Amino acid sequence: MDVKDGSLQNIKQRKVKEVPFKIYHQNIRSLRRKSHELLCYLYPDLPHIICLTEHHMTVLEYSHINMAGYTAGAQFCRVCHEKGGVIIYVHNNLKFTNIDLSEYCKEKDFETCAIKLTINYLNICIITIYRSPTGNFNYFLQNLDKVLQLVYTPALHIIICGDININYLAENKQKRQIDNLLLIYNLTAIVNFPTRINNTSASAIDNFFMDISRLEDFLVTPFLNDLSDHDAQILTINIPIRIHPDKPKFIRKIDKHTTLDFIYNLSNETWDSVFDATDVKLMFYSFLNTYFGIFYSCFPLNSD
Repeated sequence: MDVKDGSLQNIKQRKVKEVPFKIYHQNIRSLRRKSHELLCYLYPDLPHIICLTEHHMTVLEYSHINMAGYTAGAQFCRVCHEKGGVIIYVHNNLKFTNIDLSEYCKEKDFETCAIKLTINYLNICIITIYRSPTGNFNYFLQNLDKVLQLVYTPALHIIICGDININYLAENKQKRQIDNLLLIYNLTAIVNFPTRINNTSASAIDNFFMDISRLEDFLVTPFLNDLSDHDAQILTINIPIRIHPDKPKFIRKIDKHTTLDFIYNLSNETWDSVFDATDVKLMFYSFLNTYFGIFYSCFPLNSD
């Protein structure tokens, strides 16, 4: 009997594996009717935290959105203006605390929400922010400082992500002002690739900020999908989290009909964004965005 119990215990232990901590951010340009598709894109390597900017939802709408396997940990929804908003979804396996930042929020100027959680004895605060291109930059800067003063402690690892509409691929005054403020809290921008590409330009207006001297083992990568004109970013930090590996299996529906649809859509694509670009990198990123957008829409993920 003891042998059987031990064998069962060994089987259970083998089924548990460790995965690195992952945070996903994207300016989603409306989450309405996209939640299921977003999760399909992310399977099977689901992130632990999903941070979205410009979700475009009201408080009533977001409460009816089903993000299977996740809980809405914190959010800000606009009341006076359309669109905008920020939200953080937390995987159901994780415990967290909401940090109320509503008094610092102002539509368009500074939209933010935050959570706090503990991963392997590390206390982590995740803050998601959005600033409209027409927002008051001074208000944004002042209230970002107030929020950081509120949450900062030497033992806390602060990670900020969001769309601040400041291009980090070019030097500019606003970028220097933000960098100078964040350096007070030992926070550094880590995204160095385009997150938004159009016919004539590429910019990194979406970013992650963290203390790279304390969390050194990390990787930030782009994640392309056709859900928005902003590419997503995934921050992977080598903090192991024990999980049960059993997950729904998703496969792409590739058959004669979807293949013909894919060929048809490719043949009808003008590729204007590629040929109008004057820089080789812009041409490459524009090609990838267009190609994968058609690929994902023609070959959707389905549960097996």
